[in-house]
Amino acid sequence: MTKKLFILFLFLQFFSKNQAQGVFPIYTDYLSDNIFLIHPSAAGIGNCAKLRLTYRQQWKETSDAPSLQTLSFHSRISEKAAVGGILYNDENGYHAQKGFVGSFAYHLNFGMEEALNQLSFGISFMYIQNSIDQRSFTSQIPDPIITQIVESNSYYSADFSIAYHFLDTFSYLTIKNIFLNSNENDQTTFSTLNLRRYLLTFGNYFGRGNDFQFEPSIMGQYIERTGEVFVDFNFKTYKIFKDNKQLWAAISYRQNFEKTTMESLKQITPILGFDYKKFMFSYTYTHQIGDIAFDNGGFHQITLGINMFCKKQRATGCPNVNSVY
Repeated sequence: MTKKLFILFLFLQFFSKNQAQGVFPIYTDYLSDNIFLIHPSAAGIGNCAKLRLTYRQQWKETSDAPSLQTLSFHSRISEKAAVGGILYNDENGYHAQKGFVGSFAYHLNFGMEEALNQLSFGISFMYIQNSIDQRSFTSQIPDPIITQIVESNSYYSADFSIAYHFLDTFSYLTIKNIFLNSNENDQTTFSTLNLRRYLLTFGNYFGRGNDFQFEPSIMGQYIERTGEVFVDFNFKTYKIFKDNKQLWAAISYRQNFEKTTMESLKQITPILGFDYKKFMFSYTYTHQIGDIAFDNGGFHQITLGINMFCKKQRATGCPNVNSVY
C-alpha cells in the first residue's frame, strides 16, 4: 500500500514537472535542420517549405523509457508572411503529453535583395494535453487514490519570438509560455502558474564558396520559476558535393549552470546528416556525462525531412535562411 502511494506520488510529481515545461522538451534536434521547433520566428525561413518528422528514444535498454515523436511543417504564404505547425507525442512510462502548435511569422527585409538583412517576428499558440494511465496500477487493498483510469487535463499557451539575420550571422530570441497556465487544476498542489522559459540563439556561418563550411553557435535557456540556466555550445560543419548532395556533422555540449545542485547536468550530442536534392536524413545520439547520470544508455533520434515548393535563392547570406533551415 505504502509502495503504491509512493509510486503514484512520483508520477504526479513528474506530471507536474513536465506540465511546467509547457511543451515538448527542448533537445538538440533543432540542429537537425529543424530550428523552427524552438523558435516560431523561423517559420518560412528559407527558400523552401520544410516538412520534418523526428523519432527520439531514450535509454533504449530500459522498458517504458521516454520517447518523443514530432511532425512539423512551415512555409511562406506570401512575400513576408509564413505559417507553421507542430504535432508531438511525448511518452514516459505511464505519463504522456500530446500537443499541437500553430505558428505565424512575419519577415521584414532591409537593404539590397542580394545581401541578406532580415528582421522576423513570430508567435505560436499551442494546445497541450497531459495524461497518466493508471489502468495497470494494482493494490491488494482498495485504494481510492488509484482510480485505474486514464486521468488527463489540458491547457493553452503561447510563445513569442524575434529573429535577425545579417549576411552570415543569425540570432533568435523566444519567450515560451507567455500565458499563465489556464487549466482547471491551477489551484492544486501539483500545478504552477509560471511556465515562462527564455531561449536565445546566436551563431555565424563561415567558408561560403569553399569545399567545407563551418557554423559555430550557442543556445541558452533560462527558466524563470526555478532560475535554471542551460547552455548549448554547438559546432556544425558542411561538405558540399555535386548533384545537390551535402554531408554535414555537428557536435553539441549542453550544461546546466544551476548553482543549487550537487552536480550540473552535462550532455554531449554528436549529429550526422545527409541531404540529397530535396530529402534529408540525420541521426542524433545524446550521452549524459559526469558523476551523476540517469542511465548508462544514450538517447537516439532519427530525423527525416523533405523540402517542398522551393524557389530560387534571392539573397547571399547565412544558409540557415536560404538553404539549410
